Amino acid sequence: MTATVVVAGPVANKPFNGGGAWSRLTLVRGLLALGIDAYLLEEISAGACTGGDGQPAPFAESVNLEFFRRAVLQLGLERRAALVSRESEETEGLGWDRVVELAETADLLVNVSGHLRLPALKDRFRRKAYLDVDPGFTQFWEAAGNDGGRLEGHDVYFTVGANIGTSSCPIPTGGIEWRVTRPIVVLDDWPVVPGTRETFTTISSWRGPFGPIDVNGHRYGVKAHEFRRFVDLPALTARPFELALDIDAAETSDLTLLRDHGWQLVPPHEVAGDPQAFQSYVQGSYAEFCVAQGVYVHTGSGWFSDRTVRYLASGKPALVQDTGFGRSIPTGAGLIAFATLEEAASGAASIVAEYEAHAQGARGLAERYFSAETVLARLLDEAGIT
Repeated sequence: MTATVVVAGPVANKPFNGGGAWSRLTLVRGLLALGIDAYLLEEISAGACTGGDGQPAPFAESVNLEFFRRAVLQLGLERRAALVSRESEETEGLGWDRVVELAETADLLVNVSGHLRLPALKDRFRRKAYLDVDPGFTQFWEAAGNDGGRLEGHDVYFTVGANIGTSSCPIPTGGIEWRVTRPIVVLDDWPVVPGTRETFTTISSWRGPFGPIDVNGHRYGVKAHEFRRFVDLPALTARPFELALDIDAAETSDLTLLRDHGWQLVPPHEVAGDPQAFQSYVQGSYAEFCVAQGVYVHTGSGWFSDRTVRYLASGKPALVQDTGFGRSIPTGAGLIAFATLEEAASGAASIVAEYEAHAQGARGLAERYFSAETVLARLLDEAGIT
């Protein structure tokens, strides 16, 4: 008998974020590739719904709903997705009665960062797996008594923090048995595509969705703090660097800093504002340059970006700030880790000098370590779904 799995995670809650949509919807597409009867479920509050002018809007008239509709359609999941209003039984996609039926009959809920909280739905699932995609934030919040991680009420816990629970990683487990998983890619969705320009790129936010974390007198800063350490990189490299960067226009000093140091800036909502645009931007690139959140880096969490996985699958080498991922993922061919400006410059030079070898290595890493079918088969097995 075919198992039924529901993935709960934000798509409409992050409108114009094509990469975020890929992250959640790939879980559904990967499960379908395994022969699982899979669906996406998302809840959204009235306070999160806005119109095109940025002002509050009703659920049915919101840009959130329009983005959800476009994202699931682009990835062929319009008949397998539901956006549910927290305040009513209003839905987009699958109707309320069908969503309730799925909650009552599904074999497993995969709850990304504890996204689904609506008791009328969450409590109906017989088995619930928590998927942590923000290692460090989730666990430090829980240790501080902050419910931001939304850990309660799950049966099994997974994290992309590959080193959590090891002696080298200070992130607390909170008494939870964290099972390690990886970000995934459906390889057929992301074939190798020749780039259209010789530019290192990434799609990112300057500060990220969360603030700094203070633990025992130590502050883990936001992404901006890490990025400033590498601001001189374009001047040391024989290729241009472009950031599709979500940064507030009021951050004038940082915008000036970046531009004065040779960084090309483009608005992410224009070049990667839905899944198709995101894919075109990634696949048109030469390689990726990725800086991580301070908590990922300085705890040695082993975090690895699902965006980077899509670059790799497309045959794009990746130059990625070291978070300790090299303990479980080989680096060198297609994937270069760096901790200092000098290492970043050396890594970029290696990619330029041996591009074809790095491009082949990138795809090989995606096939061996991040294939959705392989990673999700293990996750389902550890979650007790056979």
